[in-house]
Amino acid sequence: MREDLKKKAEELEQTLEMQLTLAKKESEDWVKIGGAVVVSGALAFLAVRLLTGKKNKKTEKVLKVLEKEGLLDEEIQSKLTQKSQPGFFGRLAAILIPLAIKYGQDQFLNRFYEPNNTLKEDEK
Repeated sequence: MREDLKKKAEELEQTLEMQLTLAKKESEDWVKIGGAVVVSGALAFLAVRLLTGKKNKKTEKVLKVLEKEGLLDEEIQSKLTQKSQPGFFGRLAAILIPLAIKYGQDQFLNRFYEPNNTLKEDEK
């Protein structure tokens, strides 16, 4: 009877050990997924912060004062809130669009002037 209990205890220890290793493997996957979620959330937050820019508190105060005095109209508001410089995407587009057009033109011309070897092989 004691031997049976010892065997059962060993079997239980082995199953417990297997369950613990399985739980560790599964938790590693969850930790990786959780880490990826946290990192992507942080990157998204930083991207939004960088792209939206900072709000100018002085401009907001001036707009409130002008609105109280009744001097605020659409033209003045657009002049005060309009960006003076192009943003990140404007600068990036100014660089990438001519490069993309040149690349497309080169690819088109290479294919246009390429000899048609397939027609000669089919005719034979």
